[in-house]
Amino acid sequence: MFALVDVTSMYASVEKIYNPHLRNKPVMVLSNNDGCVVAACPIAKRLGFKKFVPYFQVKEEAKKAGVVVCSSNYELYADVSSKMFSVMSQFCDELHEYSIDEAFMRFSPRLHDSEWLALGYEIRKTIWREVKLPVGVGFGPTPTLAKAANHAAKKLDGFRGSAVINTPQEKQALLSRMAVADVWGIGGRLEKRLMAMGIINAYALSQQSPTKMRKYFSIVLENTVRELQGELRMTWDEIRPAKKEIYSTRSFGNRVTKQDELRAALATHAEIATKKLRAQHSLAHSATFFAANSPHDDGRYVKRSALSSFAVPTNDTRHVIHAASDTLNKLFVPGVRYYKVGVGLLDICDEKHRQGDLFTPSTDNSALMAVLDNTNARYGKNTMHFGARGFQQSFAMKRDFLTKRATTRWEEIPRIKC
Repeated sequence: MFALVDVTSMYASVEKIYNPHLRNKPVMVLSNNDGCVVAACPIAKRLGFKKFVPYFQVKEEAKKAGVVVCSSNYELYADVSSKMFSVMSQFCDELHEYSIDEAFMRFSPRLHDSEWLALGYEIRKTIWREVKLPVGVGFGPTPTLAKAANHAAKKLDGFRGSAVINTPQEKQALLSRMAVADVWGIGGRLEKRLMAMGIINAYALSQQSPTKMRKYFSIVLENTVRELQGELRMTWDEIRPAKKEIYSTRSFGNRVTKQDELRAALATHAEIATKKLRAQHSLAHSATFFAANSPHDDGRYVKRSALSSFAVPTNDTRHVIHAASDTLNKLFVPGVRYYKVGVGLLDICDEKHRQGDLFTPSTDNSALMAVLDNTNARYGKNTMHFGARGFQQSFAMKRDFLTKRATTRWEEIPRIKC
């Protein structure tokens, strides 16, 4: 049996944990550089505020409605997410972290449906008690059915945060109330094609012939149908496969006009990208670096990029930073007010399949990278970083409504008055 645990409005919910005065107020969280709304708590949603709307369009309306606005506090969200996953791991045989706000659980014991439902409530209760996050829990014999049950637990009337799809009766009752677009992996374009065939809900999709779906669509949809029918087709690797390309890119809060600032920005993104690369135990054969001003600027639009290949595939941050410095002259144009910069790691392979070069031995220092990652994991993000990043980053993204990083910064630990 599988379960999917998913947080309700993750970013907004985390903001309420260490700011108790926000718990009964509408809260919205903004994207990088406070650009658009990326999360809204249920109270804010009931007031009509939606995700992915530019902030400037709803700024005045939010102010009148008393909505509390927060900048994205990624450091806090990641730490709270880690705590939640730690609590979840106590309940299952295997835990697969799918994203920052959801994870799959796998169980070996066989229980009655009522016992699974009760376990879901216990998981919700424990996560709330230990972490103060509201979650929905869905159980099913396949990951796709668990995802569907989670949708029911959170979105359909009659459920209180826990749902089970295990029997044919449960499958028909829940999937018939679920739009085909809400099935895991069904996008807008695919939804239109399915609707044109008369497949209007998830239950109708589950009744289709898998071979027919493969013939007219793809093996991916065939597997989805089989999973809806209760046949296990996905492994952990297929649920969230290792990325073949990894990018770190961001717009600047303040424009960059100096070469040293551009070098520091590239080094920052090289650190972020290589950390992600090591996290999935991979190596990169090459890297791309790019920088651009805004196409809306007066004057010409400048977008420069450069590619660097490594003699031996690497996940060592030092080598990527060095490659970034070597390409700097190709990227920097005097007089340009740079708005965006990024680093991409390409041709990624599993580190278990590392192939050396007879004439160019690897100079990766995996022990040093482990110290870097472990130190930052234990003491907080950016506790240790490379000097190439600099210390006063004038180009840091705009976050005018940033709350305290209460769990990772000593100077920002909340004070409790008794």
